[in-house]
Amino acid sequence: MDIIKKLHSQHNGILGYRRMTLFVNRKLETNYNKKRIRRLMHILGLRSIIRRAKGYCTKTSFVNVEDNILNRNFTATAPNQKWCTDVTFLKYGFSCKAYLSAIKDLYDGSIVAYVVGQFNDNELVLETLRKAQKANPNATPLIHSDRGSQYTSKDYYRLTTQYQMTRSMSRVGKCIDNAPIESFFGHFKTECYDLKKYKTFEELVSDIDAYIYFYNHQRFQERNNGLAPLEMRNKAVA
Repeated sequence: MDIIKKLHSQHNGILGYRRMTLFVNRKLETNYNKKRIRRLMHILGLRSIIRRAKGYCTKTSFVNVEDNILNRNFTATAPNQKWCTDVTFLKYGFSCKAYLSAIKDLYDGSIVAYVVGQFNDNELVLETLRKAQKANPNATPLIHSDRGSQYTSKDYYRLTTQYQMTRSMSRVGKCIDNAPIESFFGHFKTECYDLKKYKTFEELVSDIDAYIYFYNHQRFQERNNGLAPLEMRNKAVA
């Protein structure tokens, strides 16, 4: 039971019984089942933070609109086949605004690139795309987004064309069409952002950096057979 209490405290209460099982088995090199860990967590009075769904959607339509080629097929057979991208709104200080732009690979769930900015403009999205391409110079994925103004802009069209990426866009008002990246933002807010109040932009960025490192390297996932996203990715390219 001590290891469960330690992991619960170490990870700020974000581990539900499923992920707690993965962490305990990795830590102790055991094979406990989920029912046993759930029972022990119940005895200890430990519960994970419950993430509440929020129905925010972007309903903007501009000139360079693409079809929904992804069509909710959120699986991939190799890294860099399919990426999802979006921007989420954050706050710090006295009503100051910040924005997190991220790209997620649908093969392993890893965040291949992200940028934090104080303006929700085209450059925020373009810089995220540049970072993703620099980290994966030979990648020519299908990249899925909503129809926000950054993604329907000519600058985005030109850069994705230059990188030989295939654009796909959600239907108007259908947030579920981009569910994987929305899921990541939900986990980030529940497991990190919502746990404290940020006084400065630098403090916010520091925690985002730490969380995405944790998410990519240490957040073991059932969908990856108990591997963290980058473990799954590295195994595929080995």
